[in-house]
Amino acid sequence: MTQPTEPPPGCPAHGRVPLSGPRFQTEPTQLYREMRRDHGAVAPIALDGDIPAWLVLGYRELHQVTSDPVLFSRDSDLWNQWVHIPDDWPLLPMIGRKQPSILYTVGPRHVERARMISDALDAVDPFALKRYAEEFADELIDRFCSRGGTDIIAEYAMLLPARVLARIYGFSDEVGDALVGSINDMIDGRERALAGQQHLATSMFQLLADKHAEPDDDVATRMLADPGGFTDEEIAQDLMVMMAAGHQPTADWMGNSLRLMLTDDRFAASLSGGRHSVAEAMNEVLWEDTPTQNIAGRWASRDTHLGGRHIQAGELLVLSFAAANADPQVRTDGSALTGGNNAFLSFGHGEHRCPFTAQETAEVIARTGIEVLLDRLPDIDLAVPAAQLTRRPSPWLRGLTDLPVAFTPTPATGPATGSAIGGQQ
Repeated sequence: MTQPTEPPPGCPAHGRVPLSGPRFQTEPTQLYREMRRDHGAVAPIALDGDIPAWLVLGYRELHQVTSDPVLFSRDSDLWNQWVHIPDDWPLLPMIGRKQPSILYTVGPRHVERARMISDALDAVDPFALKRYAEEFADELIDRFCSRGGTDIIAEYAMLLPARVLARIYGFSDEVGDALVGSINDMIDGRERALAGQQHLATSMFQLLADKHAEPDDDVATRMLADPGGFTDEEIAQDLMVMMAAGHQPTADWMGNSLRLMLTDDRFAASLSGGRHSVAEAMNEVLWEDTPTQNIAGRWASRDTHLGGRHIQAGELLVLSFAAANADPQVRTDGSALTGGNNAFLSFGHGEHRCPFTAQETAEVIARTGIEVLLDRLPDIDLAVPAAQLTRRPSPWLRGLTDLPVAFTPTPATGPATGSAIGGQQ
C-alpha cells in the first residue's frame, strides 16, 4: 500500500483547507469560489483530525471521477490513511471501512445490488406513495395549524420523509418517528454520529427479523426475497444507506425550497396556488442550494493526475456537488437555473449515482409535502427576517436549523384532508 506523504494527525496539514467551520453554514458559495481561485479544480483539504484529502470542485473533474470507477474506486480499503483513523472518529459513518453496503461495493456485485434496490423501490405503488405523503403531511400540519405559527423544519420537514420512507420500507409508524434523530446525528458527523449509526443499524436488523417472520408488501420483504442471494447483513446495510440518503436530503430539499419561495420575490406571487412555482423552486435548489453539498468519496487505485494535481494511489477524493454545480466553466452567465435544466450533479453521476427510482421517491415526498403545506396554509410567511435563518454545522449536507413561519390559524381537518389534492401533479 502506498504510504501517505502528508503530515499525520497532530501536525499541521500545510496549505490544506479545513473541511469544517462556520463558512460552510454562512457562505459556502463564496468559500468554494475562493478555493477554486487559490487551488484550482481540485483543492487540498483537511478532514477532522488533520486527515488529508482532496476536494473535487470542478464540474468536468467531478464528471471524470464518477465516470471511471476503476481508477477512482468506491473501495474504501484503498485509503492510505486508515493507520491514522481512531475508532471513535466522528466521520466513520460517512467514510466507512469494510462496510458491506452498496456504497462501498464495486464491480458486478454493485450492479446487482443497485438492481435489487431499484426493483424493490420500483414495486412501490406510486399512487400509494403519494397518498402516504399526503396523509402524513396532513397529520403533521394538524398538529400546528391552529397555532398560527411553527418551525417548519422541526415540526414538518424533518419528520415527513422519514415517516413516508419508514412506511414503504415496512416499519411501523412509531419506529419511523424515532429514527429521525439517529439519522440526523449520523449524517452531521459530530460527537453523536456513531451512536446514531448504531441505533439505525439495530432498527434495520430488527425490521428484517420481523419480515422473515411475517413477510408483507414492502421494500424490506422484497429485498429479502430477491434472487440475488444477499445476506441479511448486506440488506440491512443497504436499508441504512437508503434511509439516511432518502430522509435527510429530502427534508433539506423541502426546507431549502420553502426558504427560497418565502424569501425570493420571483416566487411570492404564486405561493397561493401556482403549482409550477414548486417545481421551479425545487429545481433551482438542486443547482444553487443543493442539500448534498459534499460526499466522500472515491479512492485513487493508482497514481494519476486530475485537474492539474498529482493524486497518489490510496488518496481520498471528496466530491463537491455544490461547487461543481456552480463551476463558472459551465455556468458562464452566473444566472439561476430553474425550468427543465437537470444537468446538476446533486444526485451524483456514474454507476454510484442515486438510483432513478430513489430520486423519484424523494421528489414525490418533497413536492407533495410542499404542495400540501401551501394548500393548507396559503398565507404562510416568514416569522423572522431572512437574514436570521441559520444552517446546520455540516459541510456534508446543507439544511436549515429552523424555519419559523406565521400564518392565519386554521382548524385541524382530520385524516380525510389529503383526498382533495390526490389527483394533482
